Amino acid sequence: MTVEKKRVSVTANGQACSAEVEPRKLLVHYLRDDLGLTGTHVGCDTSQCGACSVMVDGDVVKSCTMLAVQADHSEITTVEGLGTAAELHPMQQSFWEEHGLQCGYCTPGVMIAAIGLLKENPNPTEEEIREGLEGVICRCTGYQFIVSAVQKAATRIQETGVNLNSQRLVGEGTQND
Repeated sequence: MTVEKKRVSVTANGQACSAEVEPRKLLVHYLRDDLGLTGTHVGCDTSQCGACSVMVDGDVVKSCTMLAVQADHSEITTVEGLGTAAELHPMQQSFWEEHGLQCGYCTPGVMIAAIGLLKENPNPTEEEIREGLEGVICRCTGYQFIVSAVQKAATRIQETGVNLNSQRLVGEGTQND
């Protein structure tokens, strides 16, 4: 039996993308397999770990819980859309400086979830950061360095005026004009 494929078109990290997919394909697999955005990780396939977190139309979503066809015509931001090697996003820079990762497997999902948190609460307390990141599991750290990185990123974002509500977080357009 052949399954009829559907065309899914999205704007991923500011770029128009399109691919034919089976209707049952998860967004995480569409991003990784069809669009080559492998920074989004598959950790559990049960929505428990958060390693697959991405932004869909500005909201943090665990991409293992969403079908690719549900994201048709959406704006998607993955960890690759946060910054570049030459110009890190403040969240990436803060994780680097505060050693907010160990193995790095959960880091893309943690960064996306943290940006979602900072969009809602630009100046969270340590407790609010821990609560805001409850949906992302890190098996390596005790979370303290992650919390420190998010606190530093919050300060840096406020100081530099990075617009977290922009659908495009890469390069030009990250600063408020």
